[in-house]
Amino acid sequence: MANRHLQRSVAMQALFEWDFQGCKDENIEEIIDHNVAEFAPGMEECAFTQALIAGTLENRDSIDMLIEKCAPEWPLEQVTIIDRNILRLGIFELMHGNYDEVPPKVAINEAIELAKAFGGDSSARFVNGVLGTIYREMGEPMKDDTSKKDKERVSIAEVVEEKEKEEKEVVE
Repeated sequence: MANRHLQRSVAMQALFEWDFQGCKDENIEEIIDHNVAEFAPGMEECAFTQALIAGTLENRDSIDMLIEKCAPEWPLEQVTIIDRNILRLGIFELMHGNYDEVPPKVAINEAIELAKAFGGDSSARFVNGVLGTIYREMGEPMKDDTSKKDKERVSIAEVVEEKEKEEKEVVE
């Protein structure tokens, strides 16, 4: 599905621009339109791009909290804008995506490919590490499921709660 890969790329570029311009939600539609015209001219259907961006922004607070929990040595503001937005997209798709359309491992692999294409030398490893941690914390949904019958997912709140519980146990 090259079209989905292209739409993910456009979504990441739009989120990068949105973040670079100060995270002003009121500008996102204009940014999306500009990026679709610039990077995907002739793409007739961009609903997937819009859904990725809308979902990512809607869940940004909990997604950012997960990034901070899973990469504690990297405060969110120190993560490069590219990596931060690739992670946001990947986490949104991993946590809230439709597993019939995009299984978890595909969401992770797509984020890694974006990191390879747009990020720095260590971006792919960093993205893989963070998303892999989240995937394991979720219980590795669909790990061995080729029939896509096991689609139960853990909510972001449950993952964060589990991480906090583990941290408390370490402190005590």
